[in-house]
Amino acid sequence: MNELPIIAGKGKHAELLVNGWPFLMRSGEIHNSSASSLAYMDKHVWPALRGRHMNSVLAPVYWECVEPQEGSFDFTLVDGLLAQARREGMRLGLLWFGLWKNGESSYVPAWVKEDRERFKYVRTRESGYPEYHGRTVFTISPLCDDAIEADAKAFATLTAHLREVDQEHTVILIQVENEVGLLGGVRDYSPEAENRFRSVVPHELTDPAGSFGTWQEVYGEYADEAFMAWHYARAVERIASAGKAELALPMGVNAWLEQEPWTPGDAYPSGGPQAKNFAIWSTAAPSLDFYAPDIYVPAFRDVLREYAQGDRPILIPETRTEAAFYLYALGAYGALCFSPFGIEGVDADSHEADAQTMALLKIPPEVLTAVKRNGLQLFAAYELTESMEDILNSARRQGRLYGFLRDGAADSDSETVELADLSVDVLYGPPDPAKPMGGGLIVELGDYELLVLAIRCVVRFRSRDGQTLEVLNKEEGRFEKGQWIRGRILNGDERYYHSFGDQVTLHRFKLLPVS
Repeated sequence: MNELPIIAGKGKHAELLVNGWPFLMRSGEIHNSSASSLAYMDKHVWPALRGRHMNSVLAPVYWECVEPQEGSFDFTLVDGLLAQARREGMRLGLLWFGLWKNGESSYVPAWVKEDRERFKYVRTRESGYPEYHGRTVFTISPLCDDAIEADAKAFATLTAHLREVDQEHTVILIQVENEVGLLGGVRDYSPEAENRFRSVVPHELTDPAGSFGTWQEVYGEYADEAFMAWHYARAVERIASAGKAELALPMGVNAWLEQEPWTPGDAYPSGGPQAKNFAIWSTAAPSLDFYAPDIYVPAFRDVLREYAQGDRPILIPETRTEAAFYLYALGAYGALCFSPFGIEGVDADSHEADAQTMALLKIPPEVLTAVKRNGLQLFAAYELTESMEDILNSARRQGRLYGFLRDGAADSDSETVELADLSVDVLYGPPDPAKPMGGGLIVELGDYELLVLAIRCVVRFRSRDGQTLEVLNKEEGRFEKGQWIRGRILNGDERYYHSFGDQVTLHRFKLLPVS
């Protein structure tokens, strides 16, 4: 039997090991309902992913399909997805759409939806959405023990099935639920929730310095959100630990991030695994191996900095198709997974359903063009990094891998990256929605020898000891099976102006310090 996938190490030094070898997930998350039809996957999804230099896909598994009647399980879709992924040479990250998906309970089985006495829904009091005010919302409460137990049983049955049918570990990790948290209100105001809210905070959260009391007394203005974070995290812990008892794959959660107007329950799901809730989630859900941000906000760098705190590994299950995002996440944080959402729809011309949807939403054609263009550059970055994984892994372990990015939320048009032997000044053009984001990564191969893989920026080299750095040699090229394949030698005027245009390009430099 092959070795069970694990996440080993911490922070930038963490590795996702598959059969004992580091595995960098050049991935993409498919649309929410694509995996509910194997025929649809074969017609629309897999053809769109071929030749993209991906090695993995994030795909949902739906509780309503796995357990259509209580106690009766059907793994037809799961087994078919495994067979298709193996045929395509892909690994899978499974997304368990159980009790919660994007703050709602839309993928639970019909027998759960119909039994409102047994499976209790959240009752809100406060909400920015008038239609929800003082009403039951379409979210099963994380305080409902019957619901959590039913989800945990289904999830454990799924992982037990994987243990039997996937001994080669096509599935390498599982995301438990999706964007957990409450929308339509800041917290549950049902009678049971009110009683628990007025009770003493669980002893696991009280601090040795004497923090003790009710949720309001301990957490003040943050009490409502802290209360929901605790109960969502405890629920996810019960579900994840039940699954791990059958098959101990790496498991984690993803987060819908805080965003304007910063109101929990309205702008983002209240109580989810946002960075400000890490202390509660880490205490309540020790079985989780990762917390993964879904990044659609401008401040990409800030989000990664937040999610890396506590030496957590970085995995990105949803984001935009920006090559610079991928290169920065890999270079600066050793990201284990990069996975833009709706990956099969990047080339809208090849996916009619997406083009029709965008037309109905009156999204301008130039947006379609930008999505396709950015996606193609991301796939080019996937291709260039595919054959240099050993080099990237070695550089990361040695602390010689770096990233840089013209973040959309930043005002500066330049930055400096400090390497072991020298400084690299990076200059960016002004933000332009019609062009890719600027950024890249640097691999320091040895003394004054480095690789720069970048897009839409200019780099300059400086010695930190006052010496002049001349370009001894500059080449463009690529790697094939770990071996450098040289393209042009750029030892003319290009020696003085190291520019990367609108396409991802790899350059190799050998510098000479001159006193």
